[in-house]
Amino acid sequence: MALLVQEYLDRIRAEHADAADGALADYIPELARVDPAGFGVSLSSSDGFVYESGDAGVEFTIQSISKAFTYALALDRIGEVAVDARIGVEPSGEAFNEISVDETTRMPKNPMINAGAIAAVSLIPAGSADERFALIHDFYSACAGRRLDLDVDVYESEKATGSRNRAIAYMLQSFGVLDDDPDEVLDVYYRQCSLRVTTTDLARMAATLARGGSNPMTGRRVTTSAVVKRTLSVMVTCGMYDAAGDWVSAVGMPAKSGVGGGIVAVLPGQLGIGVYSPLLDDKGNSVRGVRLCRSLSEQLGLHFLAVSRESRAAMRAVYEPLEGVRVYETHGDLSFCGAEQVVRTVDREMRGFDVVILDVSRVDDIDDAARGLLSGMSKILRAQGKTGYVVDPGGIMTDTEAESDGVRFRTVDDAVAAASSR
Repeated sequence: MALLVQEYLDRIRAEHADAADGALADYIPELARVDPAGFGVSLSSSDGFVYESGDAGVEFTIQSISKAFTYALALDRIGEVAVDARIGVEPSGEAFNEISVDETTRMPKNPMINAGAIAAVSLIPAGSADERFALIHDFYSACAGRRLDLDVDVYESEKATGSRNRAIAYMLQSFGVLDDDPDEVLDVYYRQCSLRVTTTDLARMAATLARGGSNPMTGRRVTTSAVVKRTLSVMVTCGMYDAAGDWVSAVGMPAKSGVGGGIVAVLPGQLGIGVYSPLLDDKGNSVRGVRLCRSLSEQLGLHFLAVSRESRAAMRAVYEPLEGVRVYETHGDLSFCGAEQVVRTVDREMRGFDVVILDVSRVDDIDDAARGLLSGMSKILRAQGKTGYVVDPGGIMTDTEAESDGVRFRTVDDAVAAASSR
C-alpha cells in the first residue's frame, strides 16, 4: 500500500515538472554545468520509511543547506550561550551573501546567511582545519545515515571564485567574531558546501531533525532535542533567506535551501522532505522545489501550525476479536501522516488476516489526504481478496470508497458480527 503514497508524490511532482523558469547558479562555474532538467523529491516518515520520485538518486552538492547542520553541530559542541555570543538569530531581510553584520552587535544576523555560516564553522572546536572538517563531515553523514562524499571539482570552483566570502570572513575577523585564520575557516566552509547528497539523503537528514536528533534509519542519536529545537526555530524564520515569510505562511515547515538546487524541510515529529531542482529564483531558492513543497503542504496538510494535535493521532490499538479478523483503532486528528502510518501497517500485516476493521469512531477530524489514502486501502484490500469494514458512527469518512460500498458500521461489535457471518 506504499503505492498509495507513491501515487500522491508522483502526481504532485508531475504538476511542476514542466516548469522551466529560473536560472542555474552560474557564479560558481561548476554549478553552471549541471543538468537544468533535474527534478527529484524524497519523503521520509518518522520511522525511516522513504518514498522517492523523479531524480531522487541524483547527487548534487549540499551548498547552503549545510548551514543548518553546522549550526546544530556548533550548538551541540559548545552550547547555546557560546554560539549566541557570536551569531544572532534574527532574519536579515538581505541577500544570503550580503557583506554585513548587525549594526549594534557587530555579529552576523543569523546562521543561515553566509556571514553566520562562516562564523558557525569557526565555532566547531578543533585543532586544525582538517580536524574541523572531519567533525562536520561525520555529523552530516550521521544525519544522512551514510558516508557522504566530497565533490572536489565544486570545492575548487568555489574556492577559486570566493572573493565575496573572503570579504565577509575578513570583516568578521575585524569585528572579533572569528578567532581563527579566515582563509582556513573558509576552506572548511567551501568543503562543507561541496559535500554530495541526494534528495533521499536530505529527507533522512530532515527526518533526523524531525525525530529530535535521532536518525530513524540507523537508530543513532546524533544530537539532542534541545539543539534540534533551536535549529528548527532559526530555520523557520531564516532558512529561506528573504523569502522566509512567504515560505512560512504558504508551506509552514522549517526548511533550508541551497544554491545547488536542494531544499530540506522538516515536519517535526512526522516527516523529513528532500527536494532537488537546480533552477533558482532571484532569492537563490529552487523554483520547482519551492512550488513542489507548497503543493505537498497544501494537498497533504503538512503546515506545522495545522497539526498541533498530531501527537495523539493515528493508531490507538490493534487487536483480533476473531481469528482472521483484525481491528485497527485510530484516534485524534487523522491527517496524511497518520493515515500513511495506518495503511503501511495494514499492508505489512496483510497476510495475517482475512477481514480488516478500521475503527475511526474516536477520530476527531480527518483531512482529504487521509480520506484518499484510506479509500485506496479499501480498493487494495479487495484486490487482494480481503474484506474491509469501517466503524464510523459519525460519518467522518463519507467520501471514501468504503462508505459507498455500504460497509460502514456504528460499532466494532456490529462489524465483527458481519465478519463472522461471512
